[in-house]
Amino acid sequence: MDAPQPYRVLARKYRPSTFSTLIGQDALVRTLSNAIDRDRLAHAFLLTGVRGVGKTSTARLLAKALNCVGPDGAGGPTIAPCGVCEPCRAIAESRHLDVIEMDAASRTGVDDVREIIEAVRYAAVSARYKIYIIDEVHMLSKSAFNALLKTLEEPPPHVKFIFATTEVRKLPVTVLSRCQRFDLKRIPVALLAEHFTGILAQEDASAEPEAITLIARAAEGSVRDGLSMLDQALAHGGGHVTAALVREMLGLADRTLVLDLFGAALDGDAAGALARLRGLYDAGADPQAVWNDLLALVHGIMEAKLLQTADDTLPEDERARRLGWANQLSHAQVHRLWQLLLKGLGEIQSAPSALQAAEMALLRVIHAADLPDPGELLKRLATQDFGETRATVEPLPRRAAEPVAVLAAPAPAVARLEVRDFRAAVDLCDARHEGLLAKALRDDVNLVRFQPGHIELRLGERAPRDLPTRLARLLEAETGGRWLVSLAQVGGEPTLREQAAATATALRETVLRDPLVEATLQAFPGAELVSVAARAPESVDTIQLQEHRKEGR
Repeated sequence: MDAPQPYRVLARKYRPSTFSTLIGQDALVRTLSNAIDRDRLAHAFLLTGVRGVGKTSTARLLAKALNCVGPDGAGGPTIAPCGVCEPCRAIAESRHLDVIEMDAASRTGVDDVREIIEAVRYAAVSARYKIYIIDEVHMLSKSAFNALLKTLEEPPPHVKFIFATTEVRKLPVTVLSRCQRFDLKRIPVALLAEHFTGILAQEDASAEPEAITLIARAAEGSVRDGLSMLDQALAHGGGHVTAALVREMLGLADRTLVLDLFGAALDGDAAGALARLRGLYDAGADPQAVWNDLLALVHGIMEAKLLQTADDTLPEDERARRLGWANQLSHAQVHRLWQLLLKGLGEIQSAPSALQAAEMALLRVIHAADLPDPGELLKRLATQDFGETRATVEPLPRRAAEPVAVLAAPAPAVARLEVRDFRAAVDLCDARHEGLLAKALRDDVNLVRFQPGHIELRLGERAPRDLPTRLARLLEAETGGRWLVSLAQVGGEPTLREQAAATATALRETVLRDPLVEATLQAFPGAELVSVAARAPESVDTIQLQEHRKEGR
């Protein structure tokens, strides 16, 4: 009696054995097929992509394709290796002497690479090509890469390198330039779901369509991750996978309840929304997963708004509700919801209690209408006088709490500020808490020319060199128009500080010539004029005098 075979997980059992069973990588297969047919094979291949999309499997398939000799032993390189010749079977079983696999995550040093450099000088033992497959190649040290470069650039004709990595940006440019690169794509949800359905049929198991879709979405384009989750779901369900089982297993929220939660938030029903959030949590849903679902929902609403249709893989009820919200909310309102939810996600991830953070973030979304409206704030600012006197912005009256459903109302038009002169531009810097920029404009800048949209300045020695860029960026952000701040080498008015000092000196001299002031100073020997202040443009000047005895100064 034959001994029972040990169980093999689905991810290993259904690993692609031919390029025809490698799903979602049609462009790669087509390119390799053309290269093999025309005998234009590169000496080094680089396979990139996220985890589980098939990089290592593709490397092994490529090794078989290059070394296959066919059932009769007379074949050459082919995009469809036979799978029955000795090279094909030995490579599939990871026992071929001329196909060497190396994990760069555990062998990162220059000594490991030197072994390869020494070995490439010798011809293959029994294969057409000696092939080195280096997984996670980005983990090699800098010295290891440098040692490999010369061999990688001019390898012997019997050697091929196949590199695989999830972090292509960490590879030196010198390595990238010596390889033929293939980017393996994430597998679409629909294609993953179809693949998993076919595997279930071969395993004599069954699953609800929604359960398969949930697993395919959770896999995020990774075949291996999806098969691992499917394996776990089959073990839990005893051969039948339900959507409820998958949600419980992955900590996902019931999509209908998430839709109800979102609808309650839009309606301003705080108690109902919190109750639904608590219900999801009690059912085993992770608050962060709920928040991710809400973000995905808002993103889907924006897509539906742009495309005038919802994802056809969704249930009919959810498609209808997404389209309804897409018609109800404006673009600005959807973006506002996105920002509120995104801020809440960060709080949930860092808070000691994820549920409490989610509840507080949800209340902020519900009562978003109670926040000061940016458009109204800008409108109020635009009505202030940015002339000789600095504008004083009165606080907006606090509005009564309203449900977030008011987001569906048309957004008010945003009034832009007008900057009519240079002093107004400087005061605007102060109002926007750009104190250093405002000080530089007053003390170290000579105005050559001003007109709305264009300012020409001559910078003093202490003025920052990036002042024109910073000033133009601030004016554009506040006025909504295009501003050019250019520089001149000569000319210009005195600085604002110099003008203020000249004005103060002239005013002081005028006051000192006043008969009353002269008489006062003569009546009190040793007194001096301390300061002169103008209370208002229409009022008479107020003269402050302080008597100082020479003996007590």
